Amino acid sequence: MTAITGVGAYAPRFRITSEAFEDAWGQFHAAGISEKAVPSADEDALTMGYEAATRALEAAEADPDDIDWLAFATSRPPAAEDDLTARLGAMLALSESATRHAFTGSTRAGTRALWAGLDALEADATTALVVAADAPQGDPDDGIDHAAGAGSAAFVLERDGPAEIVDRAEYSAPYPGTRFRNTGEDETQGLGITQYDRQAFTETIGGAVAGLEDEPDPDAVAIQAPDGKLPYRAAGAAGVGTEEVRAAATVHDLGDLGAASVPVSLASALADGYESVLAVSHGSGAGADAVVVSVASKTDRSDSDVPAVTALEGDGPLTYAEYLRQRGIVTTGPPSGGGAYVSVPSWRRSIPQRYRLEAGRCSACDALSFPPDGACDDCGALADYEPVELAGEGTIEAVTTISQGGAPPEFAEQQARSGDYAAAIVALETDSGDETVSVPAMGTDADPAAFGVGDRIETTIRRIYTQEGVTRYGFKIRPAGE
Repeated sequence: MTAITGVGAYAPRFRITSEAFEDAWGQFHAAGISEKAVPSADEDALTMGYEAATRALEAAEADPDDIDWLAFATSRPPAAEDDLTARLGAMLALSESATRHAFTGSTRAGTRALWAGLDALEADATTALVVAADAPQGDPDDGIDHAAGAGSAAFVLERDGPAEIVDRAEYSAPYPGTRFRNTGEDETQGLGITQYDRQAFTETIGGAVAGLEDEPDPDAVAIQAPDGKLPYRAAGAAGVGTEEVRAAATVHDLGDLGAASVPVSLASALADGYESVLAVSHGSGAGADAVVVSVASKTDRSDSDVPAVTALEGDGPLTYAEYLRQRGIVTTGPPSGGGAYVSVPSWRRSIPQRYRLEAGRCSACDALSFPPDGACDDCGALADYEPVELAGEGTIEAVTTISQGGAPPEFAEQQARSGDYAAAIVALETDSGDETVSVPAMGTDADPAAFGVGDRIETTIRRIYTQEGVTRYGFKIRPAGE
């Protein structure tokens, strides 16, 4: 039997309400959604996946070296052709020999990844990490975009644990045109034939649930949610009640999460303590997966609660104009010429510092340097450095705000989209906490006023900039505990 031993979930802090859309367009096309999560200008599926994965590893108390199988799922990858699992694995400090798989092309990709993880555990994998992250995008004046949210979830899978996956089934039938994104296009679209779309949705979901060995009797149902009403319309086909659907629903506050829709709802239900969860995805084309998760009662196991670390709350309300800026629709794009050029090979050599905060201890004087390159900052010796990974926490030593016109050319596009940002010198700590090293850092999307000298910060990984068509990722700072 395969079990979930750790759960992580994440949603961007920015939100836009249905009222903001109504003010802009005169109507709101996403039924049942009151507000939705909006990724910041420096966030995408990869960085959101990282956020969920770090939380799942923390919840499971799993060492990254223990992960020997990784899956990453999204319907909207940051690059159409690029194995993003290599970057995600490096961000998480997984073993370079860990098996990696990418899943995309459908909102069903999240449960496809989970399904593959179950197969891997039944074969020769020992600890799997399944990550799903998505941020759908449609034409600004249609229901797909009005519903499109952003979020991610991750699960650590092992052969034994508190949340066992006890049953699964799948079903497919050809329904072309319900939801699609053609090659070279940025926006997801659909034919908008209401009855046809509903038939595809209910038939595949009902077929997957009917394929389960035992009729489920769940406390909560994590069901695909392209809007806030369709999941409830499919309750009858799935043989469940609307109260069970509502128990796991995240769509009303986060929006349509695409391939992460069911994983985030499943993560939320497990974090909330539900003991039996039916997870049913739907992907256009059309197909569906049904998975039953059963949490052992406390009388059966002393550790029956599923360890979970989630960050799904929002605190950054946006106007519609700000929403368009974050998406990059109303900015002029990067300036021509200028900017500090860093070749991809040079950037790759700095990945240990940018992803894992690897400093160096001087072999001549024992001082720490970041980055560990060239002469020692303390003694000036051209000595070798012993790698030392910093803890990702520290204190601000100096800070300023970068406003319009003040950003270096390579960061000008981000500044145009996200507004002012903080640039700081921070004293990052070693794992022991008894040493620090000063490091330059950019702030995330938090208000620059939230960063002050002496304030505690933590690091995360975000987009830095794109050059030569290749996006560079690296660490940024945010207020501690955000």
